[in-house]
Amino acid sequence: MFKKILIALGGLLLLFVVGLTFAILLAPTEFAVEREIVINKPRSEVFEYVRKLRNQNEWGPWFKREPTMHQEFRGTDGEPGFTVGWKSELESGVGEQEIKHIVENERIETELRFKDPFESNSDSYIITEAVDEDRTKVKWGMKGSMPRPFNVFGLVMNIESAIGKDYEEGLASLKSILEK
Repeated sequence: MFKKILIALGGLLLLFVVGLTFAILLAPTEFAVEREIVINKPRSEVFEYVRKLRNQNEWGPWFKREPTMHQEFRGTDGEPGFTVGWKSELESGVGEQEIKHIVENERIETELRFKDPFESNSDSYIITEAVDEDRTKVKWGMKGSMPRPFNVFGLVMNIESAIGKDYEEGLASLKSILEK
């Protein structure tokens, strides 16, 4: 009787390991998130505001949730090389964001480097497009990857949806601030 129970438990464990292995191999390792909003302000005005990473404390969702987050700034804000580092005891963890490239009045590209609770790098961007003289479409996006075996978490947690909600919240706040 005891031997049959051990064999059954061993078989279940083997099925679990095989299933987990297939899940790790088949789950995507890449992800992308993008949201957009139209702001009733000229493109140059919107771009000048979003190019500065310090302004994300006003419109981005993370600092609003954790106003006690410790931040350090290096370089000239709004220029390539500017870096903001953060350390949080709550959900944001430890990491930094660096401006990598700017196309004036069009695009800001940054690199996000997360250090804790896990290490990963992602590329983020903000694109501004003139809808007309007084309206600007802002696209905020991120692309990244989750290395195996951590990619399996993407099967139970929809990264696009989770980050997308934060981006929607941030863009709505950005619109509210700039349209005042």
